[in-house]
Amino acid sequence: MKIGVVADDLTGANATGVRLSKQGFSAATVVYRDQIPDSQELDAVSIDTDTRYANQQSVVKRIRKTMQSFREWNAKVICKRIDSTIRGNIGLEIDTMLEEVEENSLAVVVASFPDSGRISSGGYLLVDGIPVQATDVAKDPVMPITQSFIPDIIQNQSEQPVGHIGLDKVLAGNSRLREAFDEQINQQNRIVVVDAVTDEEIDTIAETIAGIETVKIIPVDPGPLTAAYSRSFLNQFNDSGKMIVTVGSVTTLTGQQLRYLIDKTASNPVYVSAEKLATLTTSWEEEVQRATAEALERINENDVLIITTYQEGSGLIDFHSIAEKEKAPQDALAKRITDGLAKITRLVLERTQHSIQGCFTSGGDVTASLCAICMASGIKLMDEVLPLAAYGKMIGGHFPGLPIVTKGGMVGDKKAIFTSVKHLKTTYTKRSAQR
Repeated sequence: MKIGVVADDLTGANATGVRLSKQGFSAATVVYRDQIPDSQELDAVSIDTDTRYANQQSVVKRIRKTMQSFREWNAKVICKRIDSTIRGNIGLEIDTMLEEVEENSLAVVVASFPDSGRISSGGYLLVDGIPVQATDVAKDPVMPITQSFIPDIIQNQSEQPVGHIGLDKVLAGNSRLREAFDEQINQQNRIVVVDAVTDEEIDTIAETIAGIETVKIIPVDPGPLTAAYSRSFLNQFNDSGKMIVTVGSVTTLTGQQLRYLIDKTASNPVYVSAEKLATLTTSWEEEVQRATAEALERINENDVLIITTYQEGSGLIDFHSIAEKEKAPQDALAKRITDGLAKITRLVLERTQHSIQGCFTSGGDVTASLCAICMASGIKLMDEVLPLAAYGKMIGGHFPGLPIVTKGGMVGDKKAIFTSVKHLKTTYTKRSAQR
């Protein structure tokens, strides 16, 4: 699947390309005068039209040329990158793209960029909590921003009817948001501005519009919506493969990350008793077999299979007492836990009838045990999902080429495991779509 991004300046084109790269796409930036590189590796291209301050005739000419380039390149998704302070010829550029795509098309504008302090609520764009018209962009010598209500800014530049969906509809979830979009489509609005304050809300919007088949969607935004929509659109090609998440860390942060993952994926974890694994007795093998059987049942129900020793409300293991009782070193007992989790994961990989998209492991000890028990000689590193979270593929062993994301137990925010799982899913479905 190929993604084309129409950007009105070079830095914006690069910024959106980087966000697509972080979603697992291979991205590049070119200027509108040049040809798209003839490379089989590229699946996302941002074209800089340099139209932010251009006259109307130049805007239309360059947008049309860019759209023609994307048609020849066979781009399946077309997005519009706009300035995060909504400067430029946004309305005219959207109009031209709508004409070039097809009559039955809809531009969805999400001006929010939460990581950069840009959010939209009530239709108004706020920059670090201040209406955009009260910031320095109001003094732009070429195109000053004199208002903050996004629908009016676009309507003043566009010949198409502009609608608005408020934050309340976004917060109500995908079903209610879909109804709101259907209402806008029935009202024949060709441009719809949607509020968003967080990345989670942008994800909700992306997931919702990716499921709309009645019209051709053009995401319009500073970058986050384009990346989220491209990922959600691509996931429609998913062939229902499963993912395995193996977590041995017992930190509070890990608990938050697991809770977020569970809430977002509706997964029902397989809880493994750390006490029954922290032993040299037969209870280790018994717990491994019990958890494996449960996991093989659970993977039929959940796309994301979570195998973990972390359970909310449970206390830490008293390694000192167990070590005295078993007359074994504490580090040896700790390794029995990670080896147990690794063996359960390996047995599921071997016995399940489902295709596996990839694995995620939290904690270096768990990752090392999984590689050892799967007889892998290492991991071929390919990408950084997050700082200190790496994506790669197993080298050799029982599952050569198995995609895996590894992360430290104290790494990332509450969304870190979910983000890692999304990266695995996007990378897998991208490969599937190319077959």
